[in-house]
Amino acid sequence: MRSSKKPLPVMYGSKTIVFLAAPSTQILDVAGPFQVFVRAAELFLREHPAQKTPYRVLLASSARRRSVTTNCGLVLTGTETFRTLRGPIDTLLVAGGTGIHKAARDQELLDWLRKAAQRVRRIGSICTGAFLLASAGLLDGKRATTHWKWAAELAERFTHTTVDPDPIYIRDGNTYTTAGVTAGMDLALALVEEDLGSPMALKVARELVLYLRRAGGQSQFSAALSVQSSDRKQIEEIRSWALDNLDQALPVERLAAKAGMSPRHFARVFLRDTGTTPARFVERLRVEAARRRLEESQDKLEKVADDCGFGSSQSLRRSFLRVLHVPPNDYRHRFAELTTN
Repeated sequence: MRSSKKPLPVMYGSKTIVFLAAPSTQILDVAGPFQVFVRAAELFLREHPAQKTPYRVLLASSARRRSVTTNCGLVLTGTETFRTLRGPIDTLLVAGGTGIHKAARDQELLDWLRKAAQRVRRIGSICTGAFLLASAGLLDGKRATTHWKWAAELAERFTHTTVDPDPIYIRDGNTYTTAGVTAGMDLALALVEEDLGSPMALKVARELVLYLRRAGGQSQFSAALSVQSSDRKQIEEIRSWALDNLDQALPVERLAAKAGMSPRHFARVFLRDTGTTPARFVERLRVEAARRRLEESQDKLEKVADDCGFGSSQSLRRSFLRVLHVPPNDYRHRFAELTTN
């Protein structure tokens, strides 16, 4: 008779997850992903009380004191400093923050990072923590990302690293880098999924009321956020109007007329204010709307494409590949697996 119990995830003993934080660290770079691993361990033990905890999560200071004053003024007290860490480390994640540049000049810390990188299964950074990894030479020859605001500086200072400012996180071999702040939680969920499976990652996301799961290749920017960066009322109003009319043709001439500008002037102002072109803005709005439809309905691709203004499933597929780096059918199947397991 076949057992009804699900097989346990393949993990052998507790894995030590270390967050390395410098003074003036960004508190969410630590607290968010730290909590993801802790909650995953709690939920795992609730389901498998006879097993060992899958994670032992530690905060280590990059300075001499265990306590780390974050850039918002709150103090985090870690269990270790990097000098006192003992035993094997499975995953080492470097948190970002305004103090990371000073930490990157600490030769003892850089030497320790290089040695640690040879022993860990996974190493990564959250937000500007990438500067510390890069300073230790650990991003040489690799693709990496960081917060969009600092991406150009990272690329300029570390020319042996291929910096992509768009994705929320990038994996290159056993090295992971993320965009700003909450992207660290996306990465932590992805790592939990690697270790404990999709069902557990979904349960953690639900417990923490997180969106599961933004793919690593997803952009740091949403179309809505890009428009909100404009001070012009006409540009802000375009978003709501376009969302209500996605099933219609939205060429730049029509958007410009709605904003009360000439097409050429509108395109120039829109690009300057939002950092994106009107055409790309409309495409992202449509992809975001289609993504939600694929998650929340069983509508056929042709209907989703038509309702969201793509015109055809082929056009929908091309836009999904361009924006999300995954075909719409694969996106739906991946999301369905996460929600039904």
